Amino acid sequence: MLAVSWRDVVLAVLPSAQLTEGAPPGALSVAGDLLGAPLPDDLVAMLAETDGIRAPDGQDLVWPIARIVHDNTELRQLPEFKERETLVVFGDSGGGNDRVAYDAMSPAHILVWDRDTDERRPVAVDLADYFTRVLIEDYF
Repeated sequence: MLAVSWRDVVLAVLPSAQLTEGAPPGALSVAGDLLGAPLPDDLVAMLAETDGIRAPDGQDLVWPIARIVHDNTELRQLPEFKERETLVVFGDSGGGNDRVAYDAMSPAHILVWDRDTDERRPVAVDLADYFTRVLIEDYF
């Protein structure tokens, strides 16, 4: 298998994306403990290379690990937030309250979640599929 960095994948799809330095290793190792379940391996690998990705239009496609932990912790306190333990929200998608999330129980794994309606629309099988297929459709 060819090893390609997440930074290279993102910049190939969105050359003007803003990438930050990688997340502190300690923050990544504790994030799963704080959320009560391990983060997906591909998300951890991406965050280790860049702790957040901002699209040219200002959308935060991947939140920094601190925001992922903070927002998911808050969401899991809401009684209306269904299936809290399997969903990890990690970025913005479109306008309004649409978010990108990882769902371990869904065959597609990456979905767009509407916070207002709780609608969940599967969009990709994994993070690489999301960046190389879904985002390229959104921005080109």
